[in-house]
Amino acid sequence: MDVYGALASFAAIVALLTLTPGLDTALILRTSLLAGRRSAWAVVLGIQGGTLSWGMLTAAGLSALLTASQVAYEVLRWAGVAYLIWMGARMLWHSRTSQGDDAAPPGPPEAGWGRAFRRGLLTNLLNPKVGAFYVAVLPQFMPRGVPHAVMGVLLAGVHVCEALVWSAVLIGFTGMVRGWLRRPPVGRALDRLTGLVVIGFGLRLAIQQS
Repeated sequence: MDVYGALASFAAIVALLTLTPGLDTALILRTSLLAGRRSAWAVVLGIQGGTLSWGMLTAAGLSALLTASQVAYEVLRWAGVAYLIWMGARMLWHSRTSQGDDAAPPGPPEAGWGRAFRRGLLTNLLNPKVGAFYVAVLPQFMPRGVPHAVMGVLLAGVHVCEALVWSAVLIGFTGMVRGWLRRPPVGRALDRLTGLVVIGFGLRLAIQQS
């Protein structure tokens, strides 16, 4: 398999992964609807920064530690569980505390660009399943004669590019319906739904085995 064949094959696999609804999709939609396009793109860039980091770590052989060391995997897994449950609980709490002011917009107080970027980045970096995916998949797309570090960055870049295109579609869609969905009752319902989804991902990560 040459470089172009490896990139094309990897692109087909991660396209399916990108289009599958998951935690990233929920965070992007929720942030776009409640906090606006700028914060949504901050979340997107944070998530993709994490994706690129996982690709580089895998190419460097560092994330293989997650597979080789049960202790390292468990530490990262439980950190991810705690972060997701904390984030989901904050969304639920915000939906509860905002009930008294129907005239106020439902945007969360943590909707700043920096906070949104960190939220996306940490959500990705603290998910050991992302690292395990890269450890399992990337070696299959490493052509002979190509430095692993370079190929790892190229493959992760393909993943990032596809995810950015899909994120643009999601944010564009929410832009068309944001006026209706930003009404306080709808915003609170969206906060509750997203909070429950995030907590659900945290609980699923807690019960999954490496």
